[in-house]
Amino acid sequence: MIAQGGPPAISWKYPYAMNNDLVQKARWGDLEGQNWAGLVRLSFEVDEGPATADNDATDTSVARPAFRPMTGRDIRSRDEQEKDNKRFVESRGGRYIHTYEEPDTSAWKRKRIRLPNGDIGYRVIRPVFEGALEDLKRGVAPNGERLDGLIVYDIDRLTRDNRHLEDAIEVVENFGRPIIDITGTLDLLTDNGRTVARIVTATNNKQSADTARRVARKHSALQRAGIPTGGTRPFGWKEDKRTLDPHEAEWLRRMVEWLLAGKPISAVIRKLNESDVKTSTGRTWSHAGLKAVIRNPRLCGYRSRQVIDVDPVTGTTNKRVEIVLDDHGKPVTGQWEPAITVEEWEAVTELLGSNPAPGQGHNTRKSLLRGTLRCDRNGCGAQLRISKAEKRLKKPEGYSYYTCPSSGSAYSGCGGTRIPGPETDKAVSMMVIAKHQEEAAMRQASPAPTTWDNEEELTRVLEDIDDLKQARKSRIITAETYFSQLAEHEAEKRRLTTERNRFLRHRHSAQSEPVDLAETWDDLLLSEKRGYIEDTLIAVLVGPAVGRGKPVRERLTPVWRPKGDQSGAESEGGSK
Repeated sequence: MIAQGGPPAISWKYPYAMNNDLVQKARWGDLEGQNWAGLVRLSFEVDEGPATADNDATDTSVARPAFRPMTGRDIRSRDEQEKDNKRFVESRGGRYIHTYEEPDTSAWKRKRIRLPNGDIGYRVIRPVFEGALEDLKRGVAPNGERLDGLIVYDIDRLTRDNRHLEDAIEVVENFGRPIIDITGTLDLLTDNGRTVARIVTATNNKQSADTARRVARKHSALQRAGIPTGGTRPFGWKEDKRTLDPHEAEWLRRMVEWLLAGKPISAVIRKLNESDVKTSTGRTWSHAGLKAVIRNPRLCGYRSRQVIDVDPVTGTTNKRVEIVLDDHGKPVTGQWEPAITVEEWEAVTELLGSNPAPGQGHNTRKSLLRGTLRCDRNGCGAQLRISKAEKRLKKPEGYSYYTCPSSGSAYSGCGGTRIPGPETDKAVSMMVIAKHQEEAAMRQASPAPTTWDNEEELTRVLEDIDDLKQARKSRIITAETYFSQLAEHEAEKRRLTTERNRFLRHRHSAQSEPVDLAETWDDLLLSEKRGYIEDTLIAVLVGPAVGRGKPVRERLTPVWRPKGDQSGAESEGGSK
């Protein structure tokens, strides 16, 4: 509306009229009476050089190469950016009221997220930036004051992502809140300026992609050269990541020996924490932390890298460690002292599993004997499943039964067998403990083996695999012949490796003090108990009920696992 005899009046019912006036004033550098906030962001790139041991950018034991900002001016601190922003605003009559700070935040690198519709997408995650835009839309700063505009040092401080640029343009165009910079590389206040900003952002995005590609290529070269990288000192080595720390390395060897001898992971963790042995970061040991250390190929001198697998259907990720191979398919040896032998590492990782797999968390199975109990009623053979007790039975909270599924279910049982859960767990546990103690006594009574008889055979198989690969590389044999023979040799290699690992465990077990399973059973994790059960039993057959008051043990028939077959019953959580 227009007031008679005076300038146009601005109605608070139409705030964008005033906001558009803010944009026009910002174009002319007039910030008089306006409240402005600044956005400061620190993000640097490594000045790339040749990949050598002398200039490893990720190695804390050597001098780092110089960092350079992504823009031409050397802005290294938050304070310098804030000072420039404040000086610019106040020199044009404005008032600087707040700073949005993004420390060590990438304006380009995308992260995997789940979108509102449930799909998986990759987006640049910048909560501070997004919060600043939301505050601008509302016109209110975090301190509660009126907010009229946002200032950055240059366009690179604002964004390198086209999506975020369009979000910023939306704030200027649709909400009338100006976003400006100091250097003049950013103009979101005019149509031509916004077009140029889109071009500059696309160019900056490509520069970031090029830098990321160079960094990835350099890291790949470092891996193939066996150069240690990473920020945190690995447990067992000194700060240079190459020299063994005598004290920690000795504890590493003890961990491996205890696990190979059959000691549960929880017992190893308890021993470490009781002995006040800390991780390399000064923390107490945990289940996941110990397994991550033991699974690392660095222990035996191999170079490794972390790989993230993404399930294309569910979008879930699984992190795993894999050994880096050279051009000939051989493991790359790292430039550090190994703590244990390759054979010992392979044996202990066979117990733990070389990598955590999807669905192998602590809650994969919540009952002790699911998968072990089988219905023995009229030769049914179905696996018993866990079910909660009905309220009418007036059992304690959480009480459960193992039951045979009905014939009409997906599990095709007979539905005629049910046995109390807690009592069955206890009975089977006692059976396993007794069997373990009996076999431990037999191992102690027999002399410990010193050498494995098939070492030469395994060496010959490995040589045959190498010869086969060389023959294929030289085109002496066809691809069909190569792959058919390779499969046979690989199968033989797996068989012999498993046999050797079993021998190493038996030798360590015979040479070590036997584990008192009866004493430690109640302290074990569920996964560790399951490991002992699956290592000892193929199944437990559950017969029909034989009348009231009869012990549960009388209904159970154990099917023991044959000696020498105990490597096939591995558990995610335990060393058995």
